[in-house]
Amino acid sequence: MNESSSKRPLYVGLFIFIGMIFLFGGILMVGNLHETFKKKMQLVSLFDEVNGLQTGANVWLSGVKIGKVRSIRISKSRNVWVTLDIENTAQQFIVKDAKTKIGTDGLIGNKVVIIYGGTENTQSVNDGDTLQVGSTYSTENMMNTLQKNNENLLAITTDFKKISHKLTTNEGTVGKLLNDNVLYDNINSVALSLNNASAKADKLIVSLNEYTAKLNRKGSLANDLVTDTIVFNSIKKSVSELEKMTKTANVFMENLKDASSNPNSAIGVLLHDEESGANLKKTIENLESSSEKLDEDLKAAQSSFLLRGYFKDKEKEAKKAASQK
Repeated sequence: MNESSSKRPLYVGLFIFIGMIFLFGGILMVGNLHETFKKKMQLVSLFDEVNGLQTGANVWLSGVKIGKVRSIRISKSRNVWVTLDIENTAQQFIVKDAKTKIGTDGLIGNKVVIIYGGTENTQSVNDGDTLQVGSTYSTENMMNTLQKNNENLLAITTDFKKISHKLTTNEGTVGKLLNDNVLYDNINSVALSLNNASAKADKLIVSLNEYTAKLNRKGSLANDLVTDTIVFNSIKKSVSELEKMTKTANVFMENLKDASSNPNSAIGVLLHDEESGANLKKTIENLESSSEKLDEDLKAAQSSFLLRGYFKDKEKEAKKAASQK
């Protein structure tokens, strides 16, 4: 009885000790405190702002948790020094030119530090090294971008509303074009005129092509004019002769003009002396009447029996010559 009573405290103490071990192990597992006993290295990054990052936040590399934020402090220049506790097992995967940025665990989750980038064949980081900070796209930046997009969209819809109002109220060129039938008909007429002009231009181009083809055809006048030097020289000579004739005609007209302006010349007398002109006119009338009388006398001579045979022979000879021709 006394022996069993003395062993009871021993059993109770052993049971409590085992329970304490399980409790301590559970606390370490649930609170993730077992990592406290892992060997770690420290890295530092200098941020302009941390967007609500807190001590104890996770550190990720390629989506894998490799450490936690040890401390956050503000420097004299108002930058933020963030010290990271990194597992030694991840040291070989972080190179010296890698960068850090602040992200979120999900869309609106807790803030985390993300290590990314770096070139191959670069030396791994050492304890106490400083990593450069890369571009950080926070939820606030996204919301600001969305806000600007909303403002731009509102401005676009406002402008479109004004444009549609002008279209429906016949304001502006497009509004008048849509609602004014006369203006539409005028524009349609202009379009038809342009189409006709285009068709004529096409015909002109075809004609020019045909003309140039004729220029290249040997034996044609156009080709001879372009390529035959003999024909060209003949035309050139003819043109020079025409120029000489033109000059001679000009000299003749000048002389005639001078003679007509001189009242003592024959032409001047005819143009300026009315009496001489009247006499010349009378002389011409006498010549006309004399020629008429001469025609009558010749017709009378033809009907005379003395000369009738002579005129008949002349008529026969004329008919014979005409038939031979």
